[in-house]
Amino acid sequence: MSDYLPIVMQLSYIVAASLFILGLKNLGSPATARRGNVLSATGMLLAVVVTLLDQQILSYRMILIGVAIGSVIGAILARQVAMTAMPQMVGLFNGLGGAASALVAVGEFWQLLNSSETVPLDAIITVILGVFIGSITLTGSFVAVGKLQGIISGKPVTFPLQQLFNALLLISFVVSSGYLLAMPDNQPAFLAMVGIASLLGVLLVLPIGGGDMPVIISLLNSLSGLAASAAGFVVMNNMLIIAGALVGASGLILTQIMCKGMNRSLPSVLFGAFGGGSATTGAAGGSDTQGDQTVRSVDPEEAAMMLGYARSVVIVPGYGMAVAQAQHAIRELVDFLEHQGVEVKYAIHPVAGRMPGHMNVLLAEANVPYPQLYDMDDINPHFEKTDVALVIGANDVVNPAARHDDGSPIYGMPILEVEKATNTIVIKRGMSTGFSGVQNELFYKDKTMMLFGSAKDVVGQLVSEVKVLN
Repeated sequence: MSDYLPIVMQLSYIVAASLFILGLKNLGSPATARRGNVLSATGMLLAVVVTLLDQQILSYRMILIGVAIGSVIGAILARQVAMTAMPQMVGLFNGLGGAASALVAVGEFWQLLNSSETVPLDAIITVILGVFIGSITLTGSFVAVGKLQGIISGKPVTFPLQQLFNALLLISFVVSSGYLLAMPDNQPAFLAMVGIASLLGVLLVLPIGGGDMPVIISLLNSLSGLAASAAGFVVMNNMLIIAGALVGASGLILTQIMCKGMNRSLPSVLFGAFGGGSATTGAAGGSDTQGDQTVRSVDPEEAAMMLGYARSVVIVPGYGMAVAQAQHAIRELVDFLEHQGVEVKYAIHPVAGRMPGHMNVLLAEANVPYPQLYDMDDINPHFEKTDVALVIGANDVVNPAARHDDGSPIYGMPILEVEKATNTIVIKRGMSTGFSGVQNELFYKDKTMMLFGSAKDVVGQLVSEVKVLN
């Protein structure tokens, strides 16, 4: 059997890689995402089991202990973490993936250091790449989690000559790498590399505003894949190389999609320190003015009548809905509206929320039917025939200034064209700006009415009023 083990392993790796690819394909749609997760998890289970059959494994006992501890922690987190905290969880997973890859590189370096043989050049290069990508992913992800959790300010954190300092750190890493290539047993150079890469991860994410977190989460996910692929080269494992490359490539594609959804380039996200404007807050009710513009408010009873007697309603969820955890109340509202004969759709902007697909995940938790979810390009043509567009906690992604105001920070960003609906109702706590720091023109449109309050409370009131109509 031992003679055939290498062949069995490689064939199993091919099957696992195929399952990964099928899983990624299925993850492209909310309707097939669960199947995609099952396929990918099955592929990973196969890869892990086959790898553990390798005779090079030294201690199954320690591996099983690690699996048991990790499984318990994972099961607890899966049940305890709220869906609104899923971006933080994804960021944490990215960081742990980077940490694992960096530790593999560190372990390989110490093994090479204690070897009596000449250290191969390719081994040192893979160690350097593993340390660089893994350490940046680790510390960068933890900073992103801190921003999402509110432990660190969501605004860009900058200081004078920050980019020059980052450039000097990068040069220092290259110099340390050169020393290590010339003298593979140079421990101070290796430790300097680890420290510099870790510091770079912190400094690269600190100046990024909270509104850019969807892009950063996607990018860090890509980096965690590249770190895993680098670790695969370190330990010469084909499956790890393939899996890491798939994650890295898909994460990079998703990052580009997020950038396109914001009409910004990746360098501008990483180095632009965007979203640092202070939010301005207006009255949480009544009327508010800006210059000669007036905001018109509506009470829950009037809003419920507009919704209940409409023929078609499009709901636009945003981060405010996630914060208020209003998805279940929204589903209840939609059930009553549909009982009234109202056609209801959901409009999903690619960068709504704090991670890619955030709104889809929250609405899926409330058992919203997948066919009711429409991407931006699919739903925009429907707004002209929509009686009421109900915007819940969304801001910049519905700001008409993105289409015509070339002086606006969000100019050119694709938006959901809710202002084309016959009437628009916006549920918000107040008149605060979005992450861009600019006022939303939509709030001052003649056909727009503001319904002030917490999304969950306000939608609950709408449910009560719509029940009366039934």
